[in-house]
Amino acid sequence: RLMEGSWTKFTNNFYFSPIRRFSSPRNLHLINNYNFLLWRSTMEYPYIKNITHEKVQTLTSLVNAEDGQIVSKTLAQNEAVSVTLFAFAKGEEISTHDSTGDAMVHVIDGVGQFTVDGAEHICKAGDVLVMPAKKPHAVFAKEDFKMLLTVVFPLD
Repeated sequence: RLMEGSWTKFTNNFYFSPIRRFSSPRNLHLINNYNFLLWRSTMEYPYIKNITHEKVQTLTSLVNAEDGQIVSKTLAQNEAVSVTLFAFAKGEEISTHDSTGDAMVHVIDGVGQFTVDGAEHICKAGDVLVMPAKKPHAVFAKEDFKMLLTVVFPLD
């Protein structure tokens, strides 16, 4: 018998098996490969989208906002991670909200104001700020600015 236990749906498209007993070390390798293949087979290619592959590019040129706009471009999205490029026109904002995942912003152009759990942070091009999961946060464009947002979600 390869394992004791049953397959459990971990998230929408990810399955894992609680493995308790193996008949040989080789079986562990087989079961781990099977778990990986189950998860991998549910993802669509390309995993990174809306950006040309195998071409050097400047992130700031991939998204632009005009007056009164916030523009976003999703580069990757699945149950575990979300990567989105944003452009904010001066004076635009995303009101206070929270997320189930840790959110990391990397400002790539201009200056943005981030409020995390009541504390204000000013970030300029090159700065990175992590906004912890479940803490309320908001974004305000003190001037035109662009950022790359990466959110890592729990898989439980």
